[in-house]
Amino acid sequence: MSTTTTQPSAPPIDPELPAPLSMGAVLRIPMLRRLWYAQIISVFGDFLALFAVIGILTFKLHATAQQVTGVQIAYMLPIAVLGILAGVFVDRWPLKPTMVSSDSIRAVLVLLLIFAQQPWHFYLILAAISVVSSFFSPAQGVAIRSAVPLHGLRSANALMQQVMFGMRIIGPAIASFMVASFGPISCYVLDSVSFAGSALLIASLTFVQTGAKPEVHESSSTLGKIGRDMKQGIDFILHHAALLFVILAMAAGMFVLGCFGPLIAVYVRDSLHASTRAFGIVAAMIGLGMLIGINGLNTFGKKLSNTLLVYSGLFGIAVGLVILTSLPYIASTILGNLLVGFSVAGIIVPSQTLFQQATPPELMGRVGSTFMSIVFAAQIAGLILSGILTQHIGVRQVFGLCAIMLVVLMAAGKLWMEPKPATKPAA
Repeated sequence: MSTTTTQPSAPPIDPELPAPLSMGAVLRIPMLRRLWYAQIISVFGDFLALFAVIGILTFKLHATAQQVTGVQIAYMLPIAVLGILAGVFVDRWPLKPTMVSSDSIRAVLVLLLIFAQQPWHFYLILAAISVVSSFFSPAQGVAIRSAVPLHGLRSANALMQQVMFGMRIIGPAIASFMVASFGPISCYVLDSVSFAGSALLIASLTFVQTGAKPEVHESSSTLGKIGRDMKQGIDFILHHAALLFVILAMAAGMFVLGCFGPLIAVYVRDSLHASTRAFGIVAAMIGLGMLIGINGLNTFGKKLSNTLLVYSGLFGIAVGLVILTSLPYIASTILGNLLVGFSVAGIIVPSQTLFQQATPPELMGRVGSTFMSIVFAAQIAGLILSGILTQHIGVRQVFGLCAIMLVVLMAAGKLWMEPKPATKPAA
């Protein structure tokens, strides 16, 4: 007997939702509060281990710039490749065991860094950790959606991203201190402990089923079921214009950040003719701008639509890049980096919020993992292409090209990716 599968439609978003919840109100939700605590300790440990690895490769193994960049690629590539597939299983597996087992496995894997002696050792271990993370991240997105009402999602996402941006600012300093004082093993052990602590916090939660599990077709092979589930998630994104736009906007923002990573040091050296100290100040401005943007968004942007905030974020990044392209001075670089960081925050939180609001619960894992896969692939492309393009046209010209790309994306979103107003039927 043949069975037809219909494409789930997006749940209607009530335009008369209550006023958005503040961060304080969201934190009073017990489940979200524990997820936030788990995020803090886990991300703190992650940043310590990552910066310890970079420090060992740079100063002990005297790795090249490409080898150091390889650390980031080794961590992001499995998520970019496996993200779409991981979401299929996240939608089928029970949520709590998936998250707890992911944290527990990563707690063991990170201890293998103690025995790493060559760059490729670090690459393999970080890639293995990333494979497990590709299941945890979409599961966490589903958990946040189940814990928080729709009008509290923006604050919940802001809280989670605030942890990431805060650790990006303080992580390097703490990791450098711990490596210098206690050795890199202390960072690896602390990261393992943080994963174990996160697993214990998540294990103490009671998860609520937010939607029906994917339909099981007994007549299909396992590969057929997986392929059908993947196609269902991808089709939903392709047929939801607003969601496709914010995913592309998020990918564009991450592509720009991927270019910034390896190029900002070259920009400071070649365009500003400044010192390493100036580079440290300039680079920190991106993280500081993100942190300010997250808090400012939640304070002053509550009544603005997610789509408007995404447009504003794209425009702000483009302006920051134009400043960097046209004004090669320390003060203007600080301003440009602050503006880029601030504007990236204006894309990340609204994009995640719209995805969580627009996606049916039974597709949350697949759509979320596809979202994550596209974003990580864009960041990897930025890391790789930035070096190639710089060799041919120069750093400032690469920033200018990125600004043009963002303007084109804004125009495409305005023309083709906004919902059309409903027409009244003829009498």
